Amino acid sequence: MACLFALLALAMVPGPATARETAESWLLKLGPALNMTTYRGVFVYSRGEQVNSMRIAHRYRDGQVDERLVVQDGANGEIIRRGNRVVCVLPEYGRIQLDQVIPSGPFAEAFASQQVPVGAWYQPELLGEDRIAGYPAVVIGLQPRDKHRYGYRLWMEKGTGLLLKSHVRHSDDVLERFQFTMLEITDQLPDSEFEVNAGVEVKDITPELPMSLEPGGMEGWDLGWRPDGFMPSAAPRGGRGQAVAFSDGLATFSVFVEPAGNPEMPQGASRIGATTLYMHYTEAGETGQERFLVTVVGEIPPKTAMRVARSVTVDDRNALVRALAH
Repeated sequence: MACLFALLALAMVPGPATARETAESWLLKLGPALNMTTYRGVFVYSRGEQVNSMRIAHRYRDGQVDERLVVQDGANGEIIRRGNRVVCVLPEYGRIQLDQVIPSGPFAEAFASQQVPVGAWYQPELLGEDRIAGYPAVVIGLQPRDKHRYGYRLWMEKGTGLLLKSHVRHSDDVLERFQFTMLEITDQLPDSEFEVNAGVEVKDITPELPMSLEPGGMEGWDLGWRPDGFMPSAAPRGGRGQAVAFSDGLATFSVFVEPAGNPEMPQGASRIGATTLYMHYTEAGETGQERFLVTVVGEIPPKTAMRVARSVTVDDRNALVRALAH
């Protein structure tokens, strides 16, 4: 039947336009499906040589999202989410409560609140159909329109639009993988699915929030270049550095600027999966005697991270130092 519809569409409208419109209409379903679908299952996430398995229960009821993630490998740990409140339960460290929204699964934040049209920076393409964890899926490709970002391949469940599998790709290499290995999409889940395991002795800890919900500012320094489409977004905070985050609606990266430490960190790039970390030193002042460490980290190619880092200039070290003191 799918082939018949495809042939009819090809007969009426030029192929590339139809495929693009179909792919874009599927992408519009992805964000709502990530939050508004009720399901339980097990998924595997891998990047580089790191492979992790997690059990998940996710429920949408009366406009609220409840979610429980339980680590399946290594040390015990789980995350409980009720609306905008998130509790991380780590038996060795106690219970950590975070009053902030943590997105559900890969790409959840990007597709749930697209600030930039993904189609402007990626070419959507309908690649066909597949079957993942027992559910029929459509396969969507997102080809980057320039060399400054990675490509993506998404497998979406045909009935709900739920993301079943994803690849982050660079040319023909798959850098990161996410996939459900077991899944049950259902109408409802009981409250017991979202309770912490009995017998776990924990204590409440309220840490400093690691994220600011407002875009960060560049106080005393300037970013001379960033890829087209990457706009300021919610910024991480903490440590000695000042940070600004950028997103193109799908990928994100952050720029940290801090005084050079002793001993100095090695300059250059490292990459785990699709995440690149690039460190570069820049000098401030006419004499160039004071050095600052610029760190770029995010889901961008190493050459892109290098160009971003090397474009940073500290034009007012006093303003930067004052900003870091707060």
